[in-house]
Amino acid sequence: MLFLILIIILIVMAVRCIKVVQQSEAFVVERMGSYFQTWNNGIHFKVPFIDNIVNRISLKEHVMDLPAQSVITKDNVSMNIDTVMAIEITDPKLATYGVDNLENALEKSVGTALRNVVGELELDQTLSERDSINAKMQNYMDEVTGKWGVKVNRVELKNIVPPKEIQNAMERQMKAERERRAQVTEAKGNKESQILQAQAEAEAAETEAKGRANAEIEEAKGKAQAIREVQQAYADSLTMISNANISDAALKLKAFEALKDVANGKATKLIVPSELQDLTTLGSALKISAEKEQK
Repeated sequence: MLFLILIIILIVMAVRCIKVVQQSEAFVVERMGSYFQTWNNGIHFKVPFIDNIVNRISLKEHVMDLPAQSVITKDNVSMNIDTVMAIEITDPKLATYGVDNLENALEKSVGTALRNVVGELELDQTLSERDSINAKMQNYMDEVTGKWGVKVNRVELKNIVPPKEIQNAMERQMKAERERRAQVTEAKGNKESQILQAQAEAEAAETEAKGRANAEIEEAKGKAQAIREVQQAYADSLTMISNANISDAALKLKAFEALKDVANGKATKLIVPSELQDLTTLGSALKISAEKEQK
C-alpha cells in the first residue's frame, strides 16, 4: 500500500514537472540559483527541487501607455506630454537579468529622452514636428534598451498640453487663421463668379454678333439672288426678242411710242436719237394735218 502511494506521488510530481511553452512565449529557467536555459515554445521537463522558472515572458509586441511627463522647451515654455511606446522583447535573458524593473526603467528612459529632444526645440517646433520628435526618441530608446534585450518599434507623442495662457493664445490664433481662410475662400468664390459671369456675357455677345452677321449675310444673299433673277429675266427677254426676229421697223415703232410718252412729260428738252428722227418728222406732219382738219 505504501509503495502504491509512493508511485502515485511520483506520477503527480512528474506530471507537474512537464511544462508546455506556448507560441510567442519564453520561460527563463534557473538551476541551483543560476541561469540555466531559456525555454521557447514546446514541451520541457523541469527537474524537481533543482530547476526553477523565474520569468515567463511574452514575445508579442507590447504597447505601453506612459504617464505625462513635464518638459521645458528651448524658449522656456513648460508643458506636459504623454507618450505611447510599442516594445518587443528579443532576448528574455537580458530582459530578466539586465534590469531590475523593466517597465519602470522604460518609463524613466522615455522621460529622459523626451526632455532631451524637446529641450532642443521651441514651442512652435514641438507642436508642428511630431514625426521628427518621434523618430529621434525611437533612435534614443533603441540605443538605451538594446542592453535590456528590448526592441523599441515606435514611440509616439500622444498629447501635448501647454500652459493655459498658451492654449488661449493658440485658440485666438487658430480662430484668426480660420477667419482668414474663410475670407480667402469667399474672395476666390466671388472672383470665380465674376469670371463666369463675364464669360457668359462674352459668349452671349459673341452669339448675338454671330446672329446679326448671319442675318446680314442671308439678307445680302437674298439681294444678290434678286439681282441675279432680274438680270436673268432681262437676259431671257433679250433672248426672246432675238429669237422672235422682230423687224427694225417694229423696233423703231416701239421706240417711237416710248419717245411719245416721254414727250408728254414735263421735260422742256428732248433729245431724239438719229435713227428715230425720220419717224419724228413723220409724226409731226401727221399731227399738223390733223389740226388743220379740225379747224
